[in-house]
Amino acid sequence: MRFLSETSSDGVREQLFTLGGIPGVLWTPEGAVDARPLVLMGHGGGQHKKAPDILARARRFVTELGFAAVAVDVPAHGDRPKVEEYDRIATENQARIEAGEEPAPLIAGFQALVARQTVPEWQAVLDAVQRLGHVGAGPVGYWGVSLGCGLGVPFVAAEPRIRAAVLGLGGASASAEAAARITVPVEFLVQWDDERVPRAQSLALFDALASAEKTLHANPGKHAEIPTFELDSTLRFFSRHLG
Repeated sequence: MRFLSETSSDGVREQLFTLGGIPGVLWTPEGAVDARPLVLMGHGGGQHKKAPDILARARRFVTELGFAAVAVDVPAHGDRPKVEEYDRIATENQARIEAGEEPAPLIAGFQALVARQTVPEWQAVLDAVQRLGHVGAGPVGYWGVSLGCGLGVPFVAAEPRIRAAVLGLGGASASAEAAARITVPVEFLVQWDDERVPRAQSLALFDALASAEKTLHANPGKHAEIPTFELDSTLRFFSRHLG
């Protein structure tokens, strides 16, 4: 892990880093020197590690809970180079959608392909970050919706360090098998009028989760219209399970 820059503001220390070609950002309380809970966040499609919703959550994890938070650019996003295969598949999928195919299975299939790369990448990021003295090997949570859910479900299923997860805006087309291996507490977000993920697919993914403790948070609105109060719920959820 190589740190590229460091800044601090309003009690939050932000460190940009690269790990094996993966660009990332770590947020911790200013002056932190010991171990603390960590939340790894997966950004949405077309976004990046410092997208506004990622940044807002990270800062509140740090300032209100005293946690650390980390996010990285997924392949072909942010500061990472384009991937020819992914571009080709995305172009083909767009043409198929315009021809009348349902988008959800195509999106799910693409996310499953990308997850085969991101799961080991994110595990390597956890390894590196938890070796830092101001993060340490404390409890770990995961937050990710939309693309962050499609990649997050197989990650949470594969990573035993994750103790709790916030997921949502994703469907069961490609994730049901992995969801059946998730047993940690989950808070799951559904937008009732989601134009990208059919409601039935979202509910099927929630149903597939094997967690004994899982809660469904359904709100009216389209895919990108998650109410701001859900962030407050996320903070309470992680405080309860990681704090």
